[in-house]
Amino acid sequence: MPKIIVLPHVELCPEGAVIEAKSGTSICDSLLDNGIDIEHACDKVCACTTCHVIVREGYGSLPAAEENEEDLLDKAWGLEPNSRLSCQAIVDGADLVVEIPKYSINMAKEGKH
Repeated sequence: MPKIIVLPHVELCPEGAVIEAKSGTSICDSLLDNGIDIEHACDKVCACTTCHVIVREGYGSLPAAEENEEDLLDKAWGLEPNSRLSCQAIVDGADLVVEIPKYSINMAKEGKH
């Protein structure tokens, strides 16, 4: 089972984390299933950028982003060439190292989802 190594994030996982992810599931669902409460304001339908992550290792193992995701990523805070919307990035057998950016464009945070 592939692992996702989550780099430390001040609010969501201050110590960082190593989680197991099922191939075929999104990075977002994998994080949420393991208690890392990443924002997902659009309910994971590729309509916002609040679940933006930067894939530091394993980026090439992910299926290519579709045009809608690419267009949305242009609006993400801290965009990098290896940025993805975690709701659209599907784990495909390889280990990943991901960084959750410090900020998102979501000005108001909801409670636990």
